[in-house]
Amino acid sequence: MALPDKFILFLGRTFSGRNHDYLMLKQEFPPELDWFTDLNVRVDLGYLGIKSDYRGEQIDLPTKKPRKSKKNPNPQLSDEQKAANKVLSQIRIFIEHAIGGMKRYNILVHTFRNRIAHFEDDVIGVCAGLWNLVLSY
Repeated sequence: MALPDKFILFLGRTFSGRNHDYLMLKQEFPPELDWFTDLNVRVDLGYLGIKSDYRGEQIDLPTKKPRKSKKNPNPQLSDEQKAANKVLSQIRIFIEHAIGGMKRYNILVHTFRNRIAHFEDDVIGVCAGLWNLVLSY
């Protein structure tokens, strides 16, 4: 989680291997609790289903383009849907920039071969702290 000024507020724990973003969110924030009732949450299409699983009035999710079918051979989004998706992506890009800013520290980019348990969580925390320090200057 990050602010529009790219300041990182929260890092979830790391998961080894390939994991879906939404499944990791469900493990960090169980849907039974009211996590997002007072927050303005903006997510990408990797979090489809968040509106039905979590309670909150301010959960913004882009509109997904319909699938191609025999009935709809050329699916398109309306101009209003495209404009809403563009506004949402213009806000979400700052979070992507924050993630990219942390990746300036090459330890996050290259293969991480360590033998200490849970050390990767500490490394990501240090990189996020360094990124936040750079932003404060």
